[in-house]
Amino acid sequence: MPRIEPLTPPYTADIGRALRRWMPPGVPHEPLALFRVLHRNPELASRMFVLGAGLLGHGLLPAMDREIVIARVTARSGCAYEWGVHAATLAPQTGLTPELLRATAQPDAAGSASWSPRHTALLHAVGELDCTTRLTPSAWDALRAYYEDDQVLELFVLIGWYRTISCLANGLLLEEEPWGTRFPTR
Repeated sequence: MPRIEPLTPPYTADIGRALRRWMPPGVPHEPLALFRVLHRNPELASRMFVLGAGLLGHGLLPAMDREIVIARVTARSGCAYEWGVHAATLAPQTGLTPELLRATAQPDAAGSASWSPRHTALLHAVGELDCTTRLTPSAWDALRAYYEDDQVLELFVLIGWYRTISCLANGLLLEEEPWGTRFPTR
């Protein structure tokens, strides 16, 4: 049972419009529980929408790289809720295979699958930033071999954003969406 109950239909006209904006067109699911909880504070939700939508829909990182980062950050945070939502929806659209998705939930994600050198550098950077909020010179150099300044800035914000989303979902005790991919057990 979540600590703050998600809104349920019927929604007010404003909340209904806002929730439809948060969901991709044609999605056959109800708005995510996370979105319905956030709309208990519509002002906060509207401010969060801008950054979240910008990272997902208008980012500079390759889509697969974005989803690897999201999967790894949410897995490191133990956020089965958000990991499962992305694993069921956005990650497969980018070509991220079930094997690679499962690997993001392993303690040594970079060593537990056949990642490209770029994705290995990405996973190492996620791990370092998540643990220490710093990058070693070797991790920085590895990233710079593949990403431009604007992409690195976006990468750092993406890591922090999904750490925030993980804190929110875990702190609220959100249950996994029924249609989401189940988080792998270790």
